Amino acid sequence: MTLNSLGLDTKKTKEIATDLNHLLANFQIYYQNLRGIHWNIKGKRFFDLHVKFEELYTDANIKVDEIAERVLTLGETPLHTFEDYTAVAQVPVGKNISKDDLSVRLIVDSLTELLKIERLILDKSGDANDEGTNSMMSDFITEQEKTIWMMNAWLDE
Repeated sequence: MTLNSLGLDTKKTKEIATDLNHLLANFQIYYQNLRGIHWNIKGKRFFDLHVKFEELYTDANIKVDEIAERVLTLGETPLHTFEDYTAVAQVPVGKNISKDDLSVRLIVDSLTELLKIERLILDKSGDANDEGTNSMMSDFITEQEKTIWMMNAWLDE
């Protein structure tokens, strides 16, 4: 087994970095979805949702940076083109969504996909003793589960 400068198995960290790049691509689509629904939301709930969507896209933008920097920390190169993102992303793309319930449903569906990827990374990073990635995924999962709960409460589901 070859260890990197972090003391982690290079083979395992390369695989984790690949998975983090997959997460990065999906987060970029999620971020862009949030921008789109923030710009296009209409209706009686405009003021509340417009502010909430801005809060979510600001948080997503921070997470995008954290993911990319973790990929770099693990010695790999983060994906950084929309071509790369769309080639691997599974998060649904929300186009021209302006209705409140469809906007919130898009958030729930997107976060559900992100959680699947994050849990996979959490398992692998735990196995690799990669506490930095493990902690990041744990924090992301905790926040996103709460957001899904709140969005589902809003949807009354």
